[in-house]
Amino acid sequence: MSDLGDRSGDPVRDRLDAVYRLESRRVLATLIRLLGDFDLAEEALHDAFRAAIEQWPQQGIPEQPRAWLVSAGRFKAIDSLRRRSRFDASLTQIAERLYSDLGDGAALDEDVEDDRLRLIFTCCHPALSADAQVALTLREVCDLTTEEIARAFLIPAPTVAQRIVRAKSKIRQARIPYQVPSREELPQRIDNVLQVIYLVFNEGYVATSGESLTRHDLCCEATRLGRLLVELLPDPETLGLLALMLLHESRRPARATTGGDLVLLAEQDRSLWDRRLIAEGLALVQRIRASRRFGPYSLQASIAAVHAASASAAQTDWAQIVAIYELLLRADPSPVVELNRAAAVAMRDGPAAGLALVEALLARGELLQYPLAHSAHADLCRRLGRTEQARASYLRALELTQQAPQRRFIERRLGELEG
Repeated sequence: MSDLGDRSGDPVRDRLDAVYRLESRRVLATLIRLLGDFDLAEEALHDAFRAAIEQWPQQGIPEQPRAWLVSAGRFKAIDSLRRRSRFDASLTQIAERLYSDLGDGAALDEDVEDDRLRLIFTCCHPALSADAQVALTLREVCDLTTEEIARAFLIPAPTVAQRIVRAKSKIRQARIPYQVPSREELPQRIDNVLQVIYLVFNEGYVATSGESLTRHDLCCEATRLGRLLVELLPDPETLGLLALMLLHESRRPARATTGGDLVLLAEQDRSLWDRRLIAEGLALVQRIRASRRFGPYSLQASIAAVHAASASAAQTDWAQIVAIYELLLRADPSPVVELNRAAAVAMRDGPAAGLALVEALLARGELLQYPLAHSAHADLCRRLGRTEQARASYLRALELTQQAPQRRFIERRLGELEG
């Protein structure tokens, strides 16, 4: 809410900031359901917060801020349509229909099929391309800017903007329903949704840019959506995604110093790990193992479970982790999975073995723009005493890294090489 100006210490301003941060995407999702149009809903959202800025300081903060904002946005949208109907008569009918729906109480309807879940299924509709699904979800569900999405996927911002505009147009023209699919349709629709929820979690767990290592709000939202999906479809992959997110999130208190600097997994104080989340994640992994059905998320959750059950990096069962990575490479091959397997091999067999795998991977060219690949190469070279190679790779990683804590970590490593 940058248009509020800098009035830190103002309790109304602080509450408005908090409401925007925590509720704006939920308000938007509900407005999209009620208004049936992404652009109209976004305009209504901004109008509703503008009204809150004007009215809350005089009238006080409402008891239910989200409901107030939904109601205000709905009225603002109707007013806007009525004004525009002078130039486009077809809008009159839409405005009157929305006005007649005001008394149905649908705005506060919160069952398991909540509006953000509906929004994700809409954004991930199979009529949209995979690239458009991801871009639209990150923009509309997670409130990432076009530039942030572009940085995350290493593509130009105008390309992202075009994908989002075309996706909205496709939804409008194809009359894609704003709803969670029936239970019969869910198995065919769930893969895209799982992928997007995990992308949301990853953006929160390792922010692609900015001053903070993580975005806790995105992790919480992805986990909440994961729980909703488990209620809808408790199959091994859905359980696996939730377990994976819980086990990763359990490490959050140990992943950064009090000053916000990155702490690697091997150096984390494991007494800080959240035991409640670990217990919940491990219980889900047990359910998956009992099913004897494994896919990409359940295998990643199994790897995270091995880490969670280990007292230290040295006591970790790296042989088991490498074995699970090999299964994961068969189920869902990717250069990033190969890179992670190489890191595990380095822990099991020594840095030279891991370095050979990383160098072969970089030689293929697929990860040349991926900063973590260069960081991994640099770290293995450092451990083998290949200082010049380590320095060159750290410098390349630094060029590619947009996030402040990771940049500070690399700069610290470079300083250690100089020392």
